[in-house]
Amino acid sequence: MSNSVTVFEYDKLIADDNVDGCITISSQAFAELQARLELDNTHERKWLRLRSVQHKPVLQITGYAGVLCTNDGTQIEVLPKLGRRLETHEQSRSILLRMVKALLDCPWYESEDARLNVTQMPLLEIFIHKFLLATREVVRRGVRNQYVSQQDNLLTLRGKLMVSSHIAANLFRPERFYTEHDEFLPDRPENRLIHSALSRVKHLAQRIDNQRLARELAFVFAEVPQSQNIDKDLQSKNLDRGMHYYQSALAWAELILKGYSPLTGIGKTHAPSLMFPMPKLFEAYVAKTLPVQLARECRLQTQVKTEYLVEHKQQRWMQLKPDLLVQKMGHNVMVLDTKWKLLDQSKANSKDKYGISQSDFYQLYAYGKYYLNGKGVLILIYPRTDYFNQPLPVFNFVDIGEENKLKLWVLPYILDETTDYPLINQPNQDGLEYILPEN
Repeated sequence: MSNSVTVFEYDKLIADDNVDGCITISSQAFAELQARLELDNTHERKWLRLRSVQHKPVLQITGYAGVLCTNDGTQIEVLPKLGRRLETHEQSRSILLRMVKALLDCPWYESEDARLNVTQMPLLEIFIHKFLLATREVVRRGVRNQYVSQQDNLLTLRGKLMVSSHIAANLFRPERFYTEHDEFLPDRPENRLIHSALSRVKHLAQRIDNQRLARELAFVFAEVPQSQNIDKDLQSKNLDRGMHYYQSALAWAELILKGYSPLTGIGKTHAPSLMFPMPKLFEAYVAKTLPVQLARECRLQTQVKTEYLVEHKQQRWMQLKPDLLVQKMGHNVMVLDTKWKLLDQSKANSKDKYGISQSDFYQLYAYGKYYLNGKGVLILIYPRTDYFNQPLPVFNFVDIGEENKLKLWVLPYILDETTDYPLINQPNQDGLEYILPEN
């Protein structure tokens, strides 16, 4: 059995057994993942659940995508479900990469080899490849140095003489000077982080081209010490003027060193994992790609949190935080919320409600009351699928004794590269004219 497996969100994993609807992994990998559930960690309980199929234990991956590695060498590639009638690994992997690009918000360097189709690589190799290309760009444009304070016992006086240390070290060595001085060195947080990430991927890469490039780049950074405190270096990193070309390499280095996986830094496992919560990834992708579709006078605000649901004992409780808010000339005109969920537009009945959660309606209604003063447009954005590819008919909120003033649209958002305007078929009414192009 291969050590590499590819699954989709919500697929089930089983140990060394053949059960319909389950993906087989090694018993060692299964035991390691199952052991994670025994830790008191709330994050793990979100991405992995223990289930039973035919009276056998299985592990179901929930709303995360990315790559999991276990200590026995198993690599589990988890791809997002896209609601396609014919779901392929290459399509899903390509869309996941586009969304990760939006999350990292950095330049996306491509391979010079036109024959190289990265979407056919394993996901971990793609992440490594992108990091190496970004690091190569740093090397090409120049590894930056900075002045670093050094203390040393020298034959010549440089900088400041450290009197007490000088006396202690050189009482019988008059030709020496114990000094503190500055040297122009590549030892800075940004380079330490990149070197640490290179050291890690050098041992992870399985493709020959990735291994070769990782060794070449590690040689360039050989004089840079690796990070001894990753969190501290991440906080200390500072892109000086003219260092914008470091941005992509540092974004990938942080991802590789810290990851988005609950496995990172927990327990005794040292297996790397890069897992992305798909609701957050979808939200980041929409926030990055939607602004180009807005009219010129409109602005998109993210993670707004200025309103509260109630006041109690002279305090404001229950903060209302919509994902996205559109403002026109400084006034709120539209509230948008993203949902990573597959709808079915054929289920147009009061029982199924297209698959929309009733709590989402309550949530949007509260947003509309407080952020739009009860009048305007609310939008729920879901990924476009083969089963949901057109806007749903408008929903009118019914307020007793009032005219219907709040309207809710449920719209599909394109994730592939079929158009430059991911939000399609916008009805040109009720404020949606703020979104371009108009259809």
